[in-house]
Amino acid sequence: MADQVELTRPQTGKTIETIIPATGEKGKIYPEASLDEARQAAAAAHEAFLNWRRTSFADRSAIIHKAAEALRARKDELARLMTEEMGKTVTDGRAEVEKCAFHCDWFADHAAGYLADEPVDFDGEEAFVTFNPIGVVLAVMPWNFPFWQVFRFIAPSLMAGNVGLLKHASNVPQCALKIEEIMVRAGFPEGAFQTLLIGAKQVEPLLLDPRVAAATLTGSEGAGVQVGVAAASHIKKVVLELGGSDPFIVMPSANLDDAVSTAVKARCVNNSQSCMAAKRFIIAE
Repeated sequence: MADQVELTRPQTGKTIETIIPATGEKGKIYPEASLDEARQAAAAAHEAFLNWRRTSFADRSAIIHKAAEALRARKDELARLMTEEMGKTVTDGRAEVEKCAFHCDWFADHAAGYLADEPVDFDGEEAFVTFNPIGVVLAVMPWNFPFWQVFRFIAPSLMAGNVGLLKHASNVPQCALKIEEIMVRAGFPEGAFQTLLIGAKQVEPLLLDPRVAAATLTGSEGAGVQVGVAAASHIKKVVLELGGSDPFIVMPSANLDDAVSTAVKARCVNNSQSCMAAKRFIIAE
C-alpha cells in the first residue's frame, strides 16, 4: 500500500460514522467540520485559484495524468475501499477506478482543444469566443459511484483552470479523503482540491459564500431544487444531475430471451444503485 498523506481534520463535536454494508458493523468515525471551517476551506480554495487559473494546459495535464497513474497503481486498494464502505463488488470497483483513470487521461489530452478560442465572423472585425475559468466549484456527490462521480467532475473542471471543494455523501468519507490524497500526491497545489466532511445542512450556506462561484450536484430532485434555488438567488452557475424513473419497454417484436437478460442487468447493475437503472418494466402482452 502506498504511503498515506496525513490530512488533518479539526474536531467539532459532531461525527460522520461509516457502516460496513456486508455486515452492518460500524466502520470508521470522522469528525464533522463546521461551517466556519468549510468557509476557511473556501477562502483557501479561492487563493489557490488565483494562481491555478494562470497555469498552462501542459502543467495541468501533467498533474491530471499523474492522478490517472495513481488510480491505476492503487486500483485494488481503492476497489476494496469502495466494497467496504458502500458495498459494490470488488470487480465493479476495479472497473470504476479504471474508468476514472481513463477520464483523467482523456481530459488531460483534450481539454486544450475543447477550450481553444473560437473565431467569430463579426462584420470584418476580429472577434472570438474565449473560455475562462470561473473559480471555486462546490461539488455535492453521491455514494453509488464514489470515485467516478467525483473524477467526472475533477478532470474537466480542474483542467479548465477551476478549483474544487468536495462535499461527498456522508457514508463514504474514506473514499472522499482518499480522492483528496490522490490529488495532493499528484501535485495539485494546496487548496486546489479539498474534501469537506460537512453535513447536508451546511451545503446551502457554503454555496452562498462569495468565494464559491458555482456548484455541481448529482443526487435527488429535492437536493437539486435546494441547490438550484440557492445558486439562482445569487446568480451562480449550477449543473444538476438528478434521479429518474427510467422505463424498460419490451415491444412485441423483441427477442424475449435477450430482453430478459438485458432487463436483469439494467435493474441490478452496481447492486441496483444506478441513476440510470431500469426502474419500470412495460411489456407487451
